[in-house]
Amino acid sequence: MKIAFHTLGCKVNQYETQALKEKFMNKGYEIVGEDEYSDIYIINTCTVTGLADRKSRQFIRKVKKINPESVTAVIGCYAQVSPEEAKAIEGVNIVVGTNEKNRLIDYIENYVNTNSDNVDCHINRLEQLTEYEETGIITSMDSRSRAYIKVQEGCNRFCSYCIIPFARGTVRSREKDEIIKEAQSLIGQGFKEIVLTGINTALYGTDNMKINGLMRNLEEVYGIEVIVNLINGLTGDFRIRLGSLEPNVIHKEYAKRLLKYERLCPHMHLSLQSGSDRILSAMNRSYNIEEYMQLVNILRDHDSGYGITTDIIVGFPGETEKDFEESCRLVQKAGFCKVHVFKYSKREGTKAANMSDHIAPEIKKRRSDKLIRIAEETANKFFLSQLGTVRKVLFEKYDEATGLLDGLSDNNIKVFSNGDKNMEGKFVLVELFEPCNGGVKGKIINKI
Repeated sequence: MKIAFHTLGCKVNQYETQALKEKFMNKGYEIVGEDEYSDIYIINTCTVTGLADRKSRQFIRKVKKINPESVTAVIGCYAQVSPEEAKAIEGVNIVVGTNEKNRLIDYIENYVNTNSDNVDCHINRLEQLTEYEETGIITSMDSRSRAYIKVQEGCNRFCSYCIIPFARGTVRSREKDEIIKEAQSLIGQGFKEIVLTGINTALYGTDNMKINGLMRNLEEVYGIEVIVNLINGLTGDFRIRLGSLEPNVIHKEYAKRLLKYERLCPHMHLSLQSGSDRILSAMNRSYNIEEYMQLVNILRDHDSGYGITTDIIVGFPGETEKDFEESCRLVQKAGFCKVHVFKYSKREGTKAANMSDHIAPEIKKRRSDKLIRIAEETANKFFLSQLGTVRKVLFEKYDEATGLLDGLSDNNIKVFSNGDKNMEGKFVLVELFEPCNGGVKGKIINKI
């Protein structure tokens, strides 16, 4: 049978879709493109914003137009948080929550064999989401050079705007032996960049220890550093990149510890969410701007070209123009190389949903548009600051029409250079010399 996958949302969803693809392929299913005719469609959903919910529903309706007789399974975060809403969408046959994906083949085959007209729903209650669901070792990725490895599941920080703890459950960490086994396999197949990701990557290992309020032994390796340390010691030609880290978990001393690993890319995604201490407190973010900037300064003192990316929400309930301007100034001060700007999205069930002073949509749009412009200007300044430097680039794609290679530098800059197709998937030292297409054009110094 033919089966197609559509993935919305985060890197964890992308990883989990890949794991599912391999399970279905191993059972003889044929994987086809998401826009192709298929017997089965799997929509791996996101629910972080109202827009994500809407995209999930739109794609469900789209596939039923391609093949009205198809079996359509809605899985993941939207299914977990809003199962009744997902079940009510015309054409949906199966609804599966976040901790039941590993059983998806059984659910689909049982549904096909019973030829039921009812929607088959498999959702665990939030209090049942306490065990890490091992999906097995993945062997490939759509990118031929970069592979994600999921290291943990869940989040217990309960930021006041965020629905994800309700969708993913409590923190639980993957067994380190499984992570290392997967890393060895992917490196052995030629993947050059290993990206460690999770719902809250920085919380890896904290389900079995108390971090906050406890002064750890400075010689002790704990948390996500355990995995960085083990993968850093593997043999092969590769580098490590960390997924999103939370500054309410990664403090300045811990950041210093991570800087010693030579395979770890000089790039960190530090979620900010607001440049206003008042709003951060209302968001339950558990850090202030001074602490955040201490992290930024430690990274930049280590490497002036250290790439720092972030997320910022505009229009959080009660956000004043003064609060918003503080976010704008912080973006410029930190010199981010990329900012993901989100308009606040009300998520029922969160503390922020019941707050007063919700911001009008037109104000959120105006603030979002302005911050995006400032973020782009700040990124360009960062790129200009890197001209004349030499960075290690992993080229991923060659464009025959332009004769240009494009790839990603160690510090997270999109880099273009003249070259040829046989340099795809290789590390190269590149001197950066001019802005180009939202990144930088460079000259190849030598292959590594």
